[in-house]
Amino acid sequence: MANTDQTQIVISVNQQELRLIENQQIAASFAISTALNGVGNLENSGCTPLGLHKVRIKIGKDCPINTVFTARRPTGEIFDSALAEASPNRDWILTRILWLTGCESGVNRGGQVDTLKRFIYIHGTPDSEPMGKPQSHGCIRMRNKDLVELFDRVEKGTPVEIIL
Repeated sequence: MANTDQTQIVISVNQQELRLIENQQIAASFAISTALNGVGNLENSGCTPLGLHKVRIKIGKDCPINTVFTARRPTGEIFDSALAEASPNRDWILTRILWLTGCESGVNRGGQVDTLKRFIYIHGTPDSEPMGKPQSHGCIRMRNKDLVELFDRVEKGTPVEIIL
């Protein structure tokens, strides 16, 4: 298991990239998709929050790839083209969830800027969704196979820094 003292996640909004840092070295790099509305920490903004965070809760361990989540619970469905056609505008949350909490009071923790209360996740998305381009509603979207790799390499409490 990863040691959170030596493992961290750095998310670059400008580069649309998530880097997993282990022992001060880039151990893995993944294309991501952050918010279509850009960056911002206010609730209901639809923006990706900047600053220092940490993984608060890991959800979905051992769920099959493409498991559909609603309100952080598996629905029993596995995403496929029929589900996509039935709900073409749905913001799919698939496979795993790393639920983030802010670490900076008044910036991304507490009041109207609370990352945890905003339900900001790193989560899977359909393979048809583009990576490397802002498209989300505030969360950080990843390819499902990449997310499984990341999920298995981090622990609750892993630091997450979201930067421009």
